[in-house]
Amino acid sequence: MEGPNSSADGGLYVAPPHTQATSRVRSAIDRSTSHEGAFMTIVTDRPPTYASSATRALQNRAHELIPGGSHTYAKGDDQYPMAAPPFIARGQGSHVWDLDGNEFIEYGMGLRAVALGHAFPRVIQAVREELANGSNFTRPSPREVECAEVFLSCISGAEMVKFAKNGSDVTTAALKLARAFTGRDLVAICGDQPFFSTDDWFIGATSMPAGIPSEIRHLSLKFRFNDAASLESLFVRHPDRIACVVLEAETATPPRPNFLADVRRLCDRYGALMVLDEMITGFRFDIGGAQRVHDVVPDLSTFGKAIANGFALAALTGKREIMERGSITHPHERVFLLSTTHGAETHSLVAGIATMRVYQTEPVIETLYRQGERLRKGVEEVTRRHGVQHYLKVMGRACNLVYATIGTDGLPSQAYRTVFMQELIRNGVLAPSFVVSYAHTDDDIDRTIDAVDAAAEVYARALQEGVESYLVGPSVKPVFRKFN
Repeated sequence: MEGPNSSADGGLYVAPPHTQATSRVRSAIDRSTSHEGAFMTIVTDRPPTYASSATRALQNRAHELIPGGSHTYAKGDDQYPMAAPPFIARGQGSHVWDLDGNEFIEYGMGLRAVALGHAFPRVIQAVREELANGSNFTRPSPREVECAEVFLSCISGAEMVKFAKNGSDVTTAALKLARAFTGRDLVAICGDQPFFSTDDWFIGATSMPAGIPSEIRHLSLKFRFNDAASLESLFVRHPDRIACVVLEAETATPPRPNFLADVRRLCDRYGALMVLDEMITGFRFDIGGAQRVHDVVPDLSTFGKAIANGFALAALTGKREIMERGSITHPHERVFLLSTTHGAETHSLVAGIATMRVYQTEPVIETLYRQGERLRKGVEEVTRRHGVQHYLKVMGRACNLVYATIGTDGLPSQAYRTVFMQELIRNGVLAPSFVVSYAHTDDDIDRTIDAVDAAAEVYARALQEGVESYLVGPSVKPVFRKFN
């Protein structure tokens, strides 16, 4: 794979000879490894910041024009070390290039939305052909029916679907639909899971509730994952008031045996709807989502991210008797469910159709699990060898790996996360997580393990000598914090 200024080693950045290090990190590791004939050197004496002055100027301009410098908080500068490329110019497969031509192997691509790989040919070709016909009309496109048919053929428990542009909109629509269907006002959300929506009902329950009236904040209740008793206690304390229960089936922590069945049973017993957020799990855990993996049928579920390989498409789906409340044929009071100008743009629908058909005809899911497991085993071997296995941990299902960075006090550490990401970037890997795509090759995985090897060596020394000595720039911060 070739890119601007890419090198013979496949594009992993190699510093010019005159470059000087900008931290205490020196050449603790400097070794050569052969990968299918390609030469790669893992080093730690390279400066971790590669951005040119022009790129830094554009970064500053972004903060002048855009609150936070980015339209997505998770992509913001406070989520990445100073070493991170400020901008990504393009991507191909599992690799990306920044504005200065530096190439990286990327993980968690597009916030886990790009599951097939950047610029996946079948998807791009379908979109290119559709754009020639226009993208938005005054009446529905037949692509809306086609996309609905393909989607519902994947999700076995669903009977109707409504498309939109992002996960927040469809999850909020599920909540509105549940309130209309049940005639209740409260919602129970899983308090151990990080994100459901940008809308008031969820953000009001976080540590960033500014601008949200207390009356709205008090309508969202929290229960604990894998603790059915905590959910039942909410039903008991608020009889006939909880409209729905919103949760993900699995994150880095799997559900205990029978937990999801217990949630289903409690919803049925107390007259609430079960809403499953499949933004991350859908089209990653299984083509039928986590609900198929765990054999649970929610009343409503929401999908997005991988459904269209990074194009803007999300879906609210569920049982007909509930979904029909958003139709124009039922006898009940009408629900203004989802009605957005851009919700059914044809090129996004076609991207979804093409992506889902790739899932149906190619071994996407199997590849995600296989490559994730290869990466997990390699990382765990490396961390054991460096004696940091209790501080640097890989977690989650193989198709959806994340990592935890632990400090000397045994608690999760943003500073150590910063150092780890910084050292991965130094060695050509951009990894806010270890979530693989269909495009990640064996060579990508092996190069990543080599990069983790170098990063783990620095991590071990940081544990002994103090993490501050190894930080270049400020530590990353959690998105949800009350003050900057």
